Amino acid sequence: MAVNITTLDNGLRIASDSMEGLETTSVGVWVNAGARYESPEANGISHMLEHMAFKGTHRRTAKGIAEEIEAVGGHLNAYTSREQTAYFARVLADDLPLAVDLLGDILLNSTFDEEELARERAVVLQEIGQAVDTPDDQIFDFLQQVAFPKQAMGRTVLGSPERVAGFGRDDLIGYMGHHYRLPRMVVSAAGNVDHDAFVQMAGEAFGGLGSVDESDHDPARYGGGEFREKRDLEQVHLTMAFPSVAFDHPDFYAVQVLSTVLGGGMSSRLFQEVREKRGLAYSVFSFAQSYLDTGIFGIYAGTGETQVAELAQVVADQVRQVAQDITDEETARARAQHKAGVLMGLESSAARCEQMARQLLVFGRSIPPAELIAKVDAVDAPTLRRIAAETVAAGPMSLAALGPLGGLESYDLLAARFD
Repeated sequence: MAVNITTLDNGLRIASDSMEGLETTSVGVWVNAGARYESPEANGISHMLEHMAFKGTHRRTAKGIAEEIEAVGGHLNAYTSREQTAYFARVLADDLPLAVDLLGDILLNSTFDEEELARERAVVLQEIGQAVDTPDDQIFDFLQQVAFPKQAMGRTVLGSPERVAGFGRDDLIGYMGHHYRLPRMVVSAAGNVDHDAFVQMAGEAFGGLGSVDESDHDPARYGGGEFREKRDLEQVHLTMAFPSVAFDHPDFYAVQVLSTVLGGGMSSRLFQEVREKRGLAYSVFSFAQSYLDTGIFGIYAGTGETQVAELAQVVADQVRQVAQDITDEETARARAQHKAGVLMGLESSAARCEQMARQLLVFGRSIPPAELIAKVDAVDAPTLRRIAAETVAAGPMSLAALGPLGGLESYDLLAARFD
């Protein structure tokens, strides 16, 4: 790896990672502006803004943006999460100046044409409808709502149809003008890239950005409790979670390893006990989701109405048991999975580009792979047993369930099974 980071006079951080032997470059802009930065009235505007960035600038039409990137065989895309929005491209190395110019243009010069906005509202409303028709995705929004009630962290990224339908041009301009500023933005590239030339390109495209106070979102407050919605489905979609750690917590890597032991692969305890031994679910896994200042550790399973009671009991039993008897062999296997994931990710320019940007936004620096591997190697079985016990004891369980719920026992009974 050949990571270089330059900070311009205006505070913009520009990072590059030169990868030998590649003919392509991945490049993007990551912004600390996601759902948790939105007011209740603006919920969904970060995602709406992501869509509208491709719908025309003072220099290019929406069609022109698509034609220019595809004329060189590249692609341009974006995503919105609860804490960040990203805009990125992948192109042949010689076309990097075009990609940087396009990214700068859509982020600094979008017109937010009213006709385009009306059309894109309809597209986003269709996306919301699609999410409602995908219960194994929607259940995680319900879980987030329970874990972080009555706050931005608990609201959906897409927003509600009513909010989205009301967003106007001035709303988008105001939100972008406040949030798309420094030091919230990082420009990153990986692959066939010369750092000095890239700094010059990024400086020309983004040099006019101003600064903004970073402290305009509320700290997350974990709540817990339950959400249940009876729906005519073939399966019950069940999630259970507990409070966990933020990105910068000393136990972050251990929590990731614990999730792998419990439900992160075919050899994990949940997969073996729930699916292989009992046939209670096709899909069952655990997850550890961290944020800037908080996190949740949870389990998802999809199962039948008549199996959900047994499945919930088995999950609780496994969570309690892992805190008591996790082995050195399991720990070593999970560590190996994480190390392989880190090293395999280094082979992708897109993954390296994103990793650099996110690390700069979260930690203020790029973390060398050797340091990441060392942190994973330091995780041992006693640490995992401690974390498993502490996680369940850290706060009330969050439960979200969707589907035919007649077989699911009460929240109090289920929560008591984890004690």
